[in-house]
Amino acid sequence: MILVTGASGHVGNVLVRELVNRGEKIRAIVLPGEDVSMFKLDRVEILRGDIRDRDFVIKACEGIETVYHLAALISIMPTMKKQVRSVNVGGTENVIHACKVKHVGKLIYTSSIHAFTELEPGSVIDENVSFNPARTSGVYGKSKAEAVLNVLTAAREGLNAVVLCPTGIIGPFDYKLSEMGNMIRLFATGKLRVGIEGSFDFVDVRDVVRSEIEASIKAKAGEVYILGGEVISIRELTDILHQLTGRKKVDAFLKSTTAYVLSAMSTLYYMISKTKAAFTPYTVHTLTRNYRYSHEKASRILGHCPRKVSESLKDAVEWLSGYGIIRLQSKLNSAGPL
Repeated sequence: MILVTGASGHVGNVLVRELVNRGEKIRAIVLPGEDVSMFKLDRVEILRGDIRDRDFVIKACEGIETVYHLAALISIMPTMKKQVRSVNVGGTENVIHACKVKHVGKLIYTSSIHAFTELEPGSVIDENVSFNPARTSGVYGKSKAEAVLNVLTAAREGLNAVVLCPTGIIGPFDYKLSEMGNMIRLFATGKLRVGIEGSFDFVDVRDVVRSEIEASIKAKAGEVYILGGEVISIRELTDILHQLTGRKKVDAFLKSTTAYVLSAMSTLYYMISKTKAAFTPYTVHTLTRNYRYSHEKASRILGHCPRKVSESLKDAVEWLSGYGIIRLQSKLNSAGPL
C-alpha cells in the first residue's frame, strides 16, 4: 500500500488520481474538514489528521511500502513563519521517524526549488548546489531547506529516501487554488493590472506526478532531483493568458525596486483583508533572480519530460473555468505561438 501526505493539494490529488488509475491501493492523509470529493473514495482510504501529530503519522505508516510526503504549508507571507516551520520541518521529522519505525520501503520527499542556496542572479542551479537555510530567502524556502537536510541525513543513516524539487507548479486540478492558480484567477477576473519584470521556471503538475512515480522505482537513496519545466517571463505568461481568456493585456511591468516597495505595501493590505496576495516582496525577489534550473538529471534518470507552459496554462484555464472558479468572456482560445 502507498501513503500520500498532503493528498488534497495540487500535486497530491493529481498523484492520487494517477496512482489509482495504475491500480495501486492508496492511503491518503488530509486535514480534518478538507474536501475529498475529488477522490474515488472506493479506491482511496482517507485518513484525517495532522502530520505534526507523531503518533498519528506512525499509525498512518502501518503496512505501507512507499510514502509520498507532499504535505506542506506553502505561504509567501512573512507572518506565517512559526506555522510554516512547524508543518514543513516538524511534520517532515515525524514522517522520517514513522518511516524508520514502520520499516517503510521508500520515502519520496517533495521539497521545492526554493530550498536551494541562493546564487548570483541569472545563475544555473542544478543538484550540485547546496541546501543551507541561512543562505536561502523566505520563510517557506528556509523551512524546506531544513527539511531536505533532515531527509538527506536520514538517507545517510540507512533510510531509502529521495528528494524531489519541482519548480513553479502549474496546470489543472488546482482545487485549493495554489499561488499560480490564484494569479490566473486574478488575471481572468480583470484584477491583475500590473506585472513584474522577471521570469521563472514553470512545470506542469502532471509531469511532476509522473516523475514522482518514476522516482519511486528508479531514484537511488540520498539523491536529489530537480523537476523543472520551461523558463518564461511574466510578460510572456500574461500575454498567453490574454490570448486564452480574451482579458485585457497587462501593460505595466514594474522594475524590481518599485515592485519591492509596492508589494510590501500591498502585503499589509492582504494581511488585513485576509485575502491572497498576488505578489509579495518574496515573490518579487524570486521572479527577479532570473535563475535557470537544470532538470537534465531528472530527464536522464527519471525520464522527466515537461510539456510547454502554453499547454499547461490552456489546460489550467479550461479546468478553472469548468470548475467555476473563473468565467471566460468568450470561448477558450488557442494558446499557440504569440
